[in-house]
Amino acid sequence: MAFKDHFSQHANVYSRYRPSYPWAMFRWLAAQLDSVDTVWDCATGNGQAAHDWAHVARRVIATDASANQIHSAVGHPRITFRCASAEHSGLDDHSVDIVSVAQALHWFDQPAFYTEARRVLRPGGILAVWTYRLCRVSAAIDPILRTLAWETLDSYWPPERDHVENEYRGILPNWQPLATPRFDVRADWTLEQLLGYLSSWSSVQRCRRMTGHDPLAELHEPLRQLWGDGRRMVSWPLVWFVYRKPG
Repeated sequence: MAFKDHFSQHANVYSRYRPSYPWAMFRWLAAQLDSVDTVWDCATGNGQAAHDWAHVARRVIATDASANQIHSAVGHPRITFRCASAEHSGLDDHSVDIVSVAQALHWFDQPAFYTEARRVLRPGGILAVWTYRLCRVSAAIDPILRTLAWETLDSYWPPERDHVENEYRGILPNWQPLATPRFDVRADWTLEQLLGYLSSWSSVQRCRRMTGHDPLAELHEPLRQLWGDGRRMVSWPLVWFVYRKPG
């Protein structure tokens, strides 16, 4: 399965405007093991999740198939960044305690990735995958975002995006899942940060390339009137799944 690179051309935008994940989620995951020595953060992008893992693991191997994404990542003494695919990590057998995939499982050859994850995980190790749906701001702003995502940009999304909207049903591994608490992704943002985030969508970038038109341009003024001054809380419903390596 060929790597479909939807993000390299705007790796800096992706790095700057994607939200961080809830810190409590990483603590909960680490607590499922007696200790966490090594984490493989697969499809790390710019390393957002990898930096959180560095607080609970001795070592983090952060890989991505996109060289531009790896080059845009911020270094950390506990993180080793590598360019590698999800299906061929280059890691040793039984060498990691946790494999994590943040907002990327839908791009993989899932059966091949699950084989690779099972190979590199130590006995009793954990696979954690998560994604998030369309963000929410307010009753007045949310319909504008829905119209942008599912009407204006509907034909510009890669087909794999449907897996996110389906909450990964049909592509998850046939492993025994763990019961998980609920978390949401949250960010205290200005309107400029929200617009930056929207510009990181692969559909926005594709629309710009194919049409020469910026689909966000006509939204600036309506959003500004509804947003007002200052900052607002933006939230994304987090959908996540955690599995223990089969015996």
